[in-house]
Amino acid sequence: MSIPSGPDPAASYSRTAKLVHWASALLILVLLVTGFRAGFSVEETVKVAMLRIHLPVAFLVLILTVFRLLWWLWVQSKPAPLGAVPAWQEALARWMHRALYLLIFVLLGSGIAMSVIGGLPDALFGTAPLPDLSELPPRAPHGIGARLILPAVLLHAGAAFYHHFVVRDRTLRRMWFGR
Repeated sequence: MSIPSGPDPAASYSRTAKLVHWASALLILVLLVTGFRAGFSVEETVKVAMLRIHLPVAFLVLILTVFRLLWWLWVQSKPAPLGAVPAWQEALARWMHRALYLLIFVLLGSGIAMSVIGGLPDALFGTAPLPDLSELPPRAPHGIGARLILPAVLLHAGAAFYHHFVVRDRTLRRMWFGR
């Protein structure tokens, strides 16, 4: 009988983890586009159209993010970092992932709070007028979070491309489909 060792650094992420990662990435981009478009538009019809996309997509991101965290806790642990990566890069990657999760939850929480306090679902999917969300207390953390998650996502993607094209290790390949 062998003693199980820690996660395998050579392992790829599971198909489920890959699907959740790439679906979340795509949906977060949709949220950024629709959120900024709604936030900076002066036309109410544009705001309503963007927010009708934004709210359900945010709900999907919430479900996927909670699912992902539960997946890592109960079903499959993440593969270990690649051995050739310097310790400071491993630590930076760990903190970047934590920051992304924190920003996602700040955005989701503040967005839910704004929606509930402002009566947004009634305006988007009912007959109530579109509320002015700009003066609601959760608006500040939502706007700050949106402005922070964009560079965080770009840094995350940039690091993956750096590892793929400069370092030429398996960092990106083990999160991609196929071999």
